[in-house]
Amino acid sequence: MSLAASPSATPAASAWRTQLVILVLAAAAILLLFRRDLGDLLTLWWTSTTYGHCLFILPVVAWLVWIRRQELAPLIPTAWWPGLALVLAGGAGWLVGEAAGVAAARHFGLLITLEGAVVTILGPHVARALLFPLAYAFFAIPFGEWLEPPLQQVTVRIVMPLLHFAGVPAAADGVLIHAGPYYFEVAEACSGSKFVLSMLAFATLVANTCFRSPRRRAVFLAISLVLPVLANGVRAFGTIYAAQLVGLQAATGFDHIVYGWLFFALVMAVVMAVGWRWFDRAPDDPAFDPKSLAAPSSHVLAAPLAALLVVATTAVFPAWASALGARSQALPATIDLPDVPGWTRAPLDTRAPWQPFYPSADHQVIGRYVDPQGKAVDLAVAVFTHQEEGKEIVSYGTGVLREGDRWVRIADLSPIDGAAVVRITAPAGDGKPVERVVATWYRVGGIVTSQPAIVKFATLKARLLGGEPGAVALHLSAVKAPGSDPAAAIARFRASLGRIDDATAAVMH
Repeated sequence: MSLAASPSATPAASAWRTQLVILVLAAAAILLLFRRDLGDLLTLWWTSTTYGHCLFILPVVAWLVWIRRQELAPLIPTAWWPGLALVLAGGAGWLVGEAAGVAAARHFGLLITLEGAVVTILGPHVARALLFPLAYAFFAIPFGEWLEPPLQQVTVRIVMPLLHFAGVPAAADGVLIHAGPYYFEVAEACSGSKFVLSMLAFATLVANTCFRSPRRRAVFLAISLVLPVLANGVRAFGTIYAAQLVGLQAATGFDHIVYGWLFFALVMAVVMAVGWRWFDRAPDDPAFDPKSLAAPSSHVLAAPLAALLVVATTAVFPAWASALGARSQALPATIDLPDVPGWTRAPLDTRAPWQPFYPSADHQVIGRYVDPQGKAVDLAVAVFTHQEEGKEIVSYGTGVLREGDRWVRIADLSPIDGAAVVRITAPAGDGKPVERVVATWYRVGGIVTSQPAIVKFATLKARLLGGEPGAVALHLSAVKAPGSDPAAAIARFRASLGRIDDATAAVMH
């Protein structure tokens, strides 16, 4: 950052040069301590289609600071030790994410730690002057995966009436749409979540830069969030309708080009056109009044000491995490499936094979059981000695479905004895679709649950406070056949298997 200063402002300019050098060194030390998380963020920014917009956030933050340089120049940056509270908060958040295996918490913790360094080394008055750029930097953190399932359902609900209005015979089964001769999946990538997240970042920037009125900002943000959702539904309808006219391959290929290069730009242009006439702030208006921001008169300290305290405080948390991660569960050399009363072992299904995906598990085993009536249920178990980054029982692309799997989630079903139950489908060897129902339980820290959020909490508790460091995933699965209810077969097998708590504990000892 370059700050112009008149001769009378020499003390301020000199202070800026000194404090900025110290801040850069402290930030470099923090990034070195959290280099793994920095690498994860860079990889996500560069490779993820959902979070590609994050790549542009930091340049925008730099621009926001740059356009404030004239107002910042008269301020004298002053190190302020209460800013260490923000460093502690960021480090604690990172530690929670590390212990629970939640990447977003680690990434947010890293950013908060860096912003705590800004407050500590430059002072609260400078932080107030940079409040919006500092807040806007949070858009650089990938978040919002939880938006995908509800947006998938919204997209289906928009598409179906449009197809019926256009005269296309269509039926929906969860996220699958049977329209004409084709099946379409409203997958996570088609949910519009990446569009909504990108628009939220863009609209927030425009709302701050072009509006003064809080009410106008709120209305603009609301329109900017609703319009992309509606537009994504229309885009999905257009793809399905085009497939009826020109064929599936041509329609989907054109959709990727339009969505990737033209559609987002068009909706942004519409949003800007809608809000243009109500803009009430010029982009070059002063962002703040420097006269209203006085340097702190108490709790100040030398900048080098402030930087040293920031780095030392930050370093405590990776050291703590290393100590926590040393514990592992002692497991038997092999894992065997149990004998289940009333059920006998049988070969696995070869027509539509399936098994859960846990590439980092220490043990995995799957087997098929058949009752006297010929009803079959698959039992799959994955066991972990401990969890850490890259070795998590609950993470994206693991479990019932892997990323790019030929199996597709159709819908969630009612729980079975506390298990999360999902219906999935895939083409079999003869080309006909096959459906499965899969029930899932997890055992983490001695707690049996089906909820990923509780899994993360139990992992956090076990790592921070002690408990079983190991984890178990147990899946029961049955194929849908004419005249059969796979969920009922799973429920009967579960009753014969006994308590899930006992079954999951048995494989760990």
